Amino acid sequence: MKYSGLPSAMWMMFKGSFEKHLISDLMFTQEEAKQIRKNAKSKYKEIIGKLPEFEKGDRFVTNEVNCALLIAFLCNMPRRPGVDEVTVFYENAMKTGITKAMCRKSGKAKFSDKDIASMINTANLRAADRNPYSWNMDYIPYEDGSGYEARFYKCGICTLMKEYGFFDLVPAMCHLDYTMSELGGASVFIRKYTLASGGPYCDCGYKKKC
Repeated sequence: MKYSGLPSAMWMMFKGSFEKHLISDLMFTQEEAKQIRKNAKSKYKEIIGKLPEFEKGDRFVTNEVNCALLIAFLCNMPRRPGVDEVTVFYENAMKTGITKAMCRKSGKAKFSDKDIASMINTANLRAADRNPYSWNMDYIPYEDGSGYEARFYKCGICTLMKEYGFFDLVPAMCHLDYTMSELGGASVFIRKYTLASGGPYCDCGYKKKC
């Protein structure tokens, strides 16, 4: 994958927020946060450059780019934060005004015919069969019509985080699913298992808000 287009845009969008929350959430000094951010940029480019190109229609490329961004910052922190610290840091760093607006827009289309068709297409794509940094999932509608579950059997975040020695911190990224659903305003997120915690799959359930 080239450092252009989406990866470059994501860096520009989040670099300031990540630096800010290094200070407010992880208690690094301003000087430390600035240096971490400077060093993270080159690491981010390196990580992105090693990723393969994602297939057209693979909706999870953004997830993997976000993962690369977090890893780049983690690799340059003078101390290794724990999973609870990273959970708070990552959630707050990702909750920018642009992200909130995108979630609200996505929420308006949740459970629409277009949304469901996209989920079915993604399930049929099975991109992780060809790209270990992508995902495989099943689309499972609830019988009572109250929503659906996206059930994942392969996870690109797990692959990339394990590769860089941060597999134990994957739950910090998984937690963002709850936040994004809440910001969208249309669904309640429900989960029982995750691959990161040794589950048979990741069940991402979306129940329609009453």
